[in-house]
Amino acid sequence: MRESSPLSRRALLGLAAAAVPLTATAPASAAGARSAGARAAGTSVVGGERLGLGGVQVRAAGLPKKLTAQAWLVADRDTGEVLASYNAHRRLAPASTLKMLFADTVLPKFAPEQRYRVTEADLADIPSGSSLVGVQAGITYTVEQLWQGVFLRSGNDAVHVLAHMNGGVARTVAEMQARAEYLHALDTHVVSPDGFDHPGQISSAYDLTLFARAGLKNADFRRHCGTRTADFPAGGKKTFQIQNTDRLLTGAWGLRPYAGLLGVKNGYTSHAGNTFTGAATRGGRTLLVTVMHPAEGSNAVYEQTAALLDWGFGAGRAAQPVGLLATPGGPHPTRPTVSPLPTNHPAHASTTPPAPSPLRLAEGAAGTAALLGAGAWALLRRRRAGTAGAPAEAAPGGRRRAPATVPQQGAGGRVRAPETPREAAPQQGGRHRR
Repeated sequence: MRESSPLSRRALLGLAAAAVPLTATAPASAAGARSAGARAAGTSVVGGERLGLGGVQVRAAGLPKKLTAQAWLVADRDTGEVLASYNAHRRLAPASTLKMLFADTVLPKFAPEQRYRVTEADLADIPSGSSLVGVQAGITYTVEQLWQGVFLRSGNDAVHVLAHMNGGVARTVAEMQARAEYLHALDTHVVSPDGFDHPGQISSAYDLTLFARAGLKNADFRRHCGTRTADFPAGGKKTFQIQNTDRLLTGAWGLRPYAGLLGVKNGYTSHAGNTFTGAATRGGRTLLVTVMHPAEGSNAVYEQTAALLDWGFGAGRAAQPVGLLATPGGPHPTRPTVSPLPTNHPAHASTTPPAPSPLRLAEGAAGTAALLGAGAWALLRRRRAGTAGAPAEAAPGGRRRAPATVPQQGAGGRVRAPETPREAAPQQGGRHRR
């Protein structure tokens, strides 16, 4: 008894701790019938059953042939009809496209002309290797200028200043998660407001499209994501020009500007690869396209987005919808969308996670009770048998431990060449882009 009791308590604690993560992030296990995004049998998929199936979902001809992205989606912004998709609910690292959710959550809270003097504390928690616009402590910025830093340069320094203005990073993360659930973006797990490569920070092509659609309803959001250049404070009366890194908007890096493009947001990290959500209007119709993780280099995400937009404005006009973008608000679906996590990207809880919904609490409680019951039965059996030795720390398939620190970029990090010479200084040594 003396030998087994302490070890058994540890085993039971491990079982209890493992229960909630398992209920929140367990991957789907239906063998071959459904892929990423499918719910358990007998329930529906957010946006429609076809969006939970693997492979291309479309009811029209003429789709571009060379699409190498791991997930993509084409939708009509106004009707919400999904015209075509590929792995719509697959959970992938979003990179800076997650900033669309940050902006949709925080942008309405502050007047553009409001002024704020940045402190060292506002910049203290920016992840090493982040993309920066060049915010400096001691300088006073308008909210308008900070949002220009977010949208044009994907500056994590501007994101963190705005998050601190909003009550802190933890509060902002919780509000973003709540906003995602309100939009029915249930593939998304927010760990930080900037989209950086934090373990467990995930979204999907479907969810990113929801964020873009919601954000574009705000006039300030539309104005910022469509701005090509702006003058940014450099201290005193000095300024320097910043340029939008959306290559379909500006026509940089050998690409032509896409006719009718409204924005919205691009992203890149060494883990996520390239991600992009774009919106364009032609002939009175506005389409949204999200492309995640194409196999080729940095221009591929834009080229494949442009190809899908061309299809949507052309052959896609005759397409019958394969799903719908969820309407914000209203009763939540009975269960969150279930989709597998990226390979080698385990689910870790945020250090300051948003409050779970009553449903998830109930699921977690049930799972905990079941696991504790199984652990108690196993303990009783061991005691009766007089077995000695150390028990397992957690149930099979139990929780994955979070690392003590965020992994940092190693030598020779994969950082893209800067868009302009001005970008070189703040970007050197980092791995997070756009």
